[in-house]
Amino acid sequence: MRGVAHMVAAGLIGVSSLSFVSCGGGGGAGVVSAPPPPTNMVSVIVDAGPNNNSVNTLFTTVTVCVPGSTTDCQTIDHIQVDTGSHGLRLLAPVLTLSLPVTTASDGNSLVECTQFVDGYSWGPIALADIQIAGETASSVPIQVIGSPAFTTVPANCSATGTAEDTVADFGANGILGIGVFEQDCGSFCAPPNSANTFYYSCAAASVCAETAVPLDSQVLNPIALFPTDNDGSILELPSVTAPGATTLTGSLIFGIDTQSNNASGSETVLGLDLSGDLTTVFNALSLTQSFVDSGTNGIYFDDGNLTPCPPPTNPGDPSFLGFYCPASAQTLTATLTGNNNASVTEMFTVDNAQTLATGNPTFTVLPTLAGTYSTITNSNTSNTFDWGLPFYYGRRVITAIENQRTAVGTGPYVAF
Repeated sequence: MRGVAHMVAAGLIGVSSLSFVSCGGGGGAGVVSAPPPPTNMVSVIVDAGPNNNSVNTLFTTVTVCVPGSTTDCQTIDHIQVDTGSHGLRLLAPVLTLSLPVTTASDGNSLVECTQFVDGYSWGPIALADIQIAGETASSVPIQVIGSPAFTTVPANCSATGTAEDTVADFGANGILGIGVFEQDCGSFCAPPNSANTFYYSCAAASVCAETAVPLDSQVLNPIALFPTDNDGSILELPSVTAPGATTLTGSLIFGIDTQSNNASGSETVLGLDLSGDLTTVFNALSLTQSFVDSGTNGIYFDDGNLTPCPPPTNPGDPSFLGFYCPASAQTLTATLTGNNNASVTEMFTVDNAQTLATGNPTFTVLPTLAGTYSTITNSNTSNTFDWGLPFYYGRRVITAIENQRTAVGTGPYVAF
């Protein structure tokens, strides 16, 4: 079964609008303008987020329009960029447009329970035209999280974790899922699989039943719907020297081998399985449900040799439970292997999360932040190594969508 999303949203400490600097000539020489950015590229930023308390969270700006309209539109910043989930999801309090809602096969409202590794979000499915940079996808099913029209959450959904239905809980105004799949759930939620715990037919706000949804009516990865540049994406972020930085800006590039700025290079291609996973060998263990995920704010794995952070000393103190707090920075090694048998060995550093946060209160970019996967997901055992956003610092990471052919292979794969 393919999981709906991989995202871990366990922030420690926090988006501002993106700006461009232009230079003008003087003395009658005229104005020298910088060339416009490529139409398939948009700026991304790591900063404190809308709640001013996020770390290692990557944001961009998205414009949504009522389908078919060029004027009834809204531009929304603070949208998290997540290669571990699929589709656009917006927080209802942020959305000012009236978007047409979609219906289930029985004519009732179609509502979704999006299950992240540390919680869930509940809300109806609506249609929107999506614009990012110069790319447009039309009539895309998106989720409106925390809609006041649907406040009663079915037990099968609420039992999956903590609710993340507000900007305060979600840590962003929305999430842009640009992972390796076209749909957010796929065949697991398509007919005849009505008992999928993800999609619901709601006759009223408190009367909902699980339902199957055709593939093209599920929440869709907007990249796959672009007319061109639709086979994947590339994230480029500069390197960060420990302990970190206040902010960090980079680029999200759409398409692979479709334009001069997204050509495949010498990256190692790691093929992914039907769940979007690869294998990480760490401490002599083969963790076969591992993944690379820009939507996670740290590197998450289980290591009994690393000291976990203690509980808060005083009521009201910030909690660092679920993170590692070694006495000194630890340099570790792990090997990522794709299902095509290609491998890359990586060295990474884990530092004391409490010291990182309290000693650098303005830093939102922490390259050595790491935590325990089993703790953050409330599981007893873990076969997972979650390579979160710190893995992306100083890299060019390619994410290829399933069944899409590029110059170096067919998706799903990641390459770096």
